[in-house]
Amino acid sequence: MSLYMLPLAIGPWQIALIVVIVLLLFGGKKIPELMRGLGSGIKEFKDASKEEDKAKDTKE
Repeated sequence: MSLYMLPLAIGPWQIALIVVIVLLLFGGKKIPELMRGLGSGIKEFKDASKEEDKAKDTKE
């Protein structure tokens, strides 16, 4: 495995550690709110990229 691929090699223990850290930082009550915000952000990003693709198609 190359050195630049090393950060992408995340195993189950690393994921569990990240989940525990997030729970400790934000608490159980804040996580659903954070996920809703993340979901709406992803939705807005997808919508914006679709609009950009439509604009490119009309220019051609």
